Amino acid sequence: MSNQQSVAVLGGGSFGTALAKVLAENGRQVDFWMRDAAQAQTINQQRQNPRYMKDLLLPAGIQASTDLATVLAGNSLIFVALPSNALRAVLEPVAEAMRGKYLVSTTKGIEQHSFKLMSQIIEDVVPEAHIGVLSGPNLAGEIAANALTATVIASEDEGLCQAVQAALHGRTLRVYASRDRYGAELGGALKNVYAIMAGMAAALGMGENTKSMLITRALAEMTRLAVRLGANPMTFLGLAGVGDLIVTCTSPKSRNFQVGYALGQGTSLQQAVSELGQVAEGVNTLRALKEKADELGVYMPLVAGLEAVIFQGLSLEQVIAKLMSGEAKTDVDFIPLQGFAE
Repeated sequence: MSNQQSVAVLGGGSFGTALAKVLAENGRQVDFWMRDAAQAQTINQQRQNPRYMKDLLLPAGIQASTDLATVLAGNSLIFVALPSNALRAVLEPVAEAMRGKYLVSTTKGIEQHSFKLMSQIIEDVVPEAHIGVLSGPNLAGEIAANALTATVIASEDEGLCQAVQAALHGRTLRVYASRDRYGAELGGALKNVYAIMAGMAAALGMGENTKSMLITRALAEMTRLAVRLGANPMTFLGLAGVGDLIVTCTSPKSRNFQVGYALGQGTSLQQAVSELGQVAEGVNTLRALKEKADELGVYMPLVAGLEAVIFQGLSLEQVIAKLMSGEAKTDVDFIPLQGFAE
């Protein structure tokens, strides 16, 4: 794998923009791909992304382009920051150009029906690539504003982890490595669903105890499913698990939190998503997650409740009441307590 200084970022949204800025500030030449020619032209001429983070001044080291083939040909380290529903359509026509390269997925979502994570889709499309996942409590606006941030690069490929750390690690961004790609990515995808519920709880003025309970039980549900699917439960105690869950469920800057807050104020789902103007991956993930939990028989009452709120018309108060009246359980599933309820 070459040690070239040029890096590619695919996807002209908020997170792609934040990544491109950090990489350029770290001295890398960034080939920044997007579909929209007018958007690319404005970035190159005015150093601003007109659709996302429009007040952010981008460094000169970023070159926006709509020529995907050329961008891929010139780079061996590629960050994929595409919406989950566009991933296959964008990558499949150029799969051959990504063979043997370092591909880093940054999208936190799950494909409908297949229940595949984004890195698994990339693996389907480009099986000969080296694949990793970037995940953690990483709000795009704060990364772009150089707020102190930590993230995780998860991959079985040590060379890929080192390449990403060398490219991203800097004065305000610390990059940790993990070998549990699946667990790190699953944590990033699942927490989006619970952020919607947290936003609703905030809009309804629920207490701090209630919000803390929801976040903690969300972590229990996430870990329960992840272990059933083969992930390491310890991964969920780190940045890609509890760290990402906390920031997404407590920050008004989170897109999924914003959707939930709007729902809590009585806005319809369609209107809430439309007003946001960006993808809230938790909406795409919710139904797939509910189907998988039912299929595997994994106890996930918050997921079932939120699905009932959004798609069946229940209120969040009804969901929480059902949670409170459920059978008593142990606090942490993976600590054996002999003689206690399982």
